[in-house]
Amino acid sequence: MLYIKSDGSLDEGMELVSHPCSIDFHRKKFPWEDIVRKALSLGYRSHNTSTCGLHVHIGRKQLGYSYEEQEEVISRIMFFFESHWNELFKFSRRTAYSVDRWAARHGYNDKPKEILEKAKKSTKGRYACVNITNADTVEIRLFRGTLKFNSFMATLELVDSICQNAVCLNDDDMNKQSWADFVLGIKPEYTELIRYLKEKRLYVNEPVSEED
Repeated sequence: MLYIKSDGSLDEGMELVSHPCSIDFHRKKFPWEDIVRKALSLGYRSHNTSTCGLHVHIGRKQLGYSYEEQEEVISRIMFFFESHWNELFKFSRRTAYSVDRWAARHGYNDKPKEILEKAKKSTKGRYACVNITNADTVEIRLFRGTLKFNSFMATLELVDSICQNAVCLNDDDMNKQSWADFVLGIKPEYTELIRYLKEKRLYVNEPVSEED
């Protein structure tokens, strides 16, 4: 289920990578709760480090049947991150410096496809909040590492919710959608995500400042 890698951004420690699987497998069958509990008992850290991140990869084939459909959905995913940056930044637990270094914004545009085209010409490489440099996956890099099961699972449920949102809505719908609209559409079985949003005061439509 997991394999271990080294990573140039880590001063010490290791990077854990899961094999591809569905969100349902992650939620119901993957023993993540046991894994994070064991890691904590062995003295490992993730949140309280200087470089550790939680990166979520999405298979491009899961976003559309054709390349054109995939590109449209990816552009709307990127648009969502730019439109709701303050809320997602608060969710991520990262510092502003960490985001700028490892998961930088592409920049807002009210046309999703313009954000995607700008990203393709960017010099950020993979160090962007939504990394599109991989051939087979889109990588979400915004989130800080964690060994807290609720925070970990809430992150996976959030990414799945964002992807489903981008698949189901068109560009005009995305422009009209508020954060509250998005939150109200989260699947009720995503209990870890809903609980985490409530803990972060992101489940209600309260304005979130950059300072948060």
